[in-house]
Amino acid sequence: MSKLIVGLGNPGPQYTWTRHNLGFLTLDRLGAQEKVLWRNSPSNHGMLAKVLIEDVECSLLMPMTFMNDSGLSVKKLVDRQGMAPEDILVICDDLTLPLGKLRLRPTGSAGGHNGLKSIIMELGSNRFSRLRMGIDSPPSSVDAVNYVLANFTPAEKKVLPDFINEAMDCVTCWVTEGAQAAMNIYNKKQKDMT
Repeated sequence: MSKLIVGLGNPGPQYTWTRHNLGFLTLDRLGAQEKVLWRNSPSNHGMLAKVLIEDVECSLLMPMTFMNDSGLSVKKLVDRQGMAPEDILVICDDLTLPLGKLRLRPTGSAGGHNGLKSIIMELGSNRFSRLRMGIDSPPSSVDAVNYVLANFTPAEKKVLPDFINEAMDCVTCWVTEGAQAAMNIYNKKQKDMT
């Protein structure tokens, strides 16, 4: 059974290192590790690649619709490939979790994340897995939108490689062993990112 792994973010070089692009950064690293060939897929409104993760065929998708319309891209591909929501994993940032903390869930609400909200609305289901990657909460003086669209600080960038590697390990576990096994391992881990 093939799987779909979606990384959320915003297209354009000005957004590359913003906190909201953690899903893109993780898929980008996964693609580089697996030496995948990304192709622009206008019909799916996204960048698309195929990869084998321990003999499981996976599609990698980075929606190019901008975050708030991510569901349009996911829905197009899901309809075309006839996938069940349970075979989808969405990777996104989360400002309610500390930097370095992963939280995988097999279902649930959007939790205020506009990308997840769009996917739930377009699929008509919340029964897809989501891997939330902590980016810390903004200081009280900073608006949440400005915070997620700001670049990672130099100190945060230093810890990103380890954090992204951990997320990639979690993705592999989800693909090969399922959501419950991945949750048991990775939801309990907390990297010291200071």
